Amino acid sequence: MKLSELLAYDDITIQCHDNPDADALASGYALYLYLKAKDKKVRFIYSGNNRIQKSNLIIMIDELKIPIEYVEHEEEKVPLLITIDCQAGERNVSTLPSKKTAVIDHHQVSKKLPKMTEIRANIGSCSTIIWDMLMDEGVDIESLEPVYGRKLLGTALFYGLYTDTNSLSEISHPLDRDLRDSINYERAMINRLQNANISLDELKITGLAILGYEYYDSHRYVIVSADPCDPNILGVISDFVLTVDAVDVALVYYCKSNEIKFSVRSCVKEVRADELATKLSDSIGGGGGHVSKAGGTIRPDLLEKKYKSYRLANSQAHKNRVTEEIMRERMQHYFNSYDIIYSDKYKLDMSKMNMYRKKTLHVGYVRSTDVFPEGNIAQVRTLEGDVEVVIDDERYLMIGVDGEVYPITREHFDQRYQKENIAYSQEFEYSPSIRNSVTGVRKSLLPYAKACVSIGKVEIYAKKLRRGVKVFTKWEKEKYSSGEVGDYLVCRSTDLHDIYIIKEDIFEKIYEKNQ
Repeated sequence: MKLSELLAYDDITIQCHDNPDADALASGYALYLYLKAKDKKVRFIYSGNNRIQKSNLIIMIDELKIPIEYVEHEEEKVPLLITIDCQAGERNVSTLPSKKTAVIDHHQVSKKLPKMTEIRANIGSCSTIIWDMLMDEGVDIESLEPVYGRKLLGTALFYGLYTDTNSLSEISHPLDRDLRDSINYERAMINRLQNANISLDELKITGLAILGYEYYDSHRYVIVSADPCDPNILGVISDFVLTVDAVDVALVYYCKSNEIKFSVRSCVKEVRADELATKLSDSIGGGGGHVSKAGGTIRPDLLEKKYKSYRLANSQAHKNRVTEEIMRERMQHYFNSYDIIYSDKYKLDMSKMNMYRKKTLHVGYVRSTDVFPEGNIAQVRTLEGDVEVVIDDERYLMIGVDGEVYPITREHFDQRYQKENIAYSQEFEYSPSIRNSVTGVRKSLLPYAKACVSIGKVEIYAKKLRRGVKVFTKWEKEKYSSGEVGDYLVCRSTDLHDIYIIKEDIFEKIYEKNQ
């Protein structure tokens, strides 16, 4: 759905979920200002049993001039209802009656949706979705700012992303990182909102949770179960737990009838918090973040489908106990499911590996100095994460068959590829981009890309993985690459310590077995 589709209606009501959080307020605010700028009759409301009481949200509404109103009930159908940061008909929103309904959300789809729908469950915040939809319409955020001489909307959107990604620690999608890096906001207001985020009751929750920790010395991790609280409190607890000298990894979570939220921290290179969060929530929710800080949500309805013990639990207390056991089992499974390879010290058993050669491939390349001046430092942004490169004449950026981007020296490029001197044209789920670390300017790589074709005889040894593995390569000793069952463990035929992982779907596109 595009935002411009909503302009066919003149009387519009925006409704966020009951008990609104900062992301719901921010995304609804941005949509409200967009529709107001188009001369629409629009209002922004919430409903439910409780009015907003949390101090940081009250400050946010007052200081950022968010025109939200509380509606207890409404009999007459509104012409167009847009539910934002929620889905009409779900348990967390007391949906107003309407003639037409639209949905903008970033949570998992759980039921049939109206025709006008924009749901991106892999995005960290609804603020990011609205921001991206505004960009697609060619709308500059600055042009929507209320006339107060302040960055009110930018501050709201940044804080919405900040709170829904656990203080930015759970950012995983590049669009979330794009919003974080490009939005203009008032840092002083963000600091004020942060420091109004924990109440005395939440301080008590924090203390009681820490007293009930479980420690597992085999892998030096801690599990903490907390009472229901603001999700950011989980980050506070896990940050504190990680300061203990015997703890390398921390998992903190709470259980509610409609959701289980969790926070993950790691201070060792052998465990990526974002990966652990993804594993913990696999098939029962969603999680992500970055190397040391991450988190996510587990959905009770998915737990019921996955686990018979949860489905048969006859009370909420019983469900909570089952959830505790599931979290323990998933943590233990994670730590027992992989081996670690330090490439420069590891000796592969070549008798169990086959030799493969690279197929002839048409891919893209970018000379880094075509994008930014020589000597600059830049971050290449893809779905797989950020890669930092130094801009110079000897540095090329390759764009692979699935849009993956990786740096390569000019010498290696000349050995392996032949330039085709035509523009490279391809579409991917997320267009790879590059951001100047000094100026903050971000550019798409595709407009600078040219086509090339692989040449020469590139041979490797490879085998399919039957067990998970983490590989610290010769060129990256501080961050591992993960291989899942079915992926390929690879080494170059000319250097048996040049060991790395190639994902199964990519491997089969670019390599074939030697006959």
